[in-house]
Amino acid sequence: MKEYVAYIDEAGDEGFGKLAAGPVGGQSRWLVLGACIVSRENDLRLPALRDQIVTRFAKRQSRDLHFRDLKHAQKVVVCQEIAAFPLEVCVTLSHRVTIPGTRFEVTFKKKGYLYNYLVRWLLERITAACAENSHPSACSLKLVFSRRSGTNYQTMKEYLGLMRDGREVMQPVRSINWKVLNVDDIAVENHSKWAGLQIADCVTSAFFVAVEPNVYGNYEPAYAQLLKTRVLRAKGGSALNRGVTPVPSFFKCNADAAQLEFFKSFVE
Repeated sequence: MKEYVAYIDEAGDEGFGKLAAGPVGGQSRWLVLGACIVSRENDLRLPALRDQIVTRFAKRQSRDLHFRDLKHAQKVVVCQEIAAFPLEVCVTLSHRVTIPGTRFEVTFKKKGYLYNYLVRWLLERITAACAENSHPSACSLKLVFSRRSGTNYQTMKEYLGLMRDGREVMQPVRSINWKVLNVDDIAVENHSKWAGLQIADCVTSAFFVAVEPNVYGNYEPAYAQLLKTRVLRAKGGSALNRGVTPVPSFFKCNADAAQLEFFKSFVE
């Protein structure tokens, strides 16, 4: 049986206390969940990948890799090194400014609901890719989440179990492949202890800064573009709505011209 591991991290805010009206102040407009997926064999090589990256940064003593703490040139190196490693990337990006004033507002303002909803979108795509990559053999997927304060992982497991058992009121268009994923085989670990979570942090953050405006109102898509060859793709070749999924859809996510061009680049 083919075995896979997916390391999952997030970037951005989940709360709706005060969404940023401009590039400065308030909570982030986007919440991004990202994963790096590796085979069990390559999972054992992730610490070496992380160490290889860190050794390229002069005078850096810590092996704890945080994308946000790096300078621009270092972020480029990180993405180049990750792109050269045999892993796959999957991200879902929620444009949270589309939620207030809709029928979904009350639901997604509840603690953990938006996060769990994006986990679902992520897993639908990851489990499908694992099944396709291992066909005709069976496969399994282990999930490792980066621990985040305020997240109730037991509630998340219960939500996944509800979906697995078909107890949803509204049936989804897609479904998680439950032959691949065992809900009970989910780990929650500290970022500093796991190289895979540090790589997932870099991947997720690279896509976050591609759509979230900085203090000058600008985006930085270059890091995510360096990872383009590692993004999950459908059989037809497009990564949009497979490895890169805006939520709501590409047509409804209220992205501006620059953000739309970024998303369109993953259709190629």
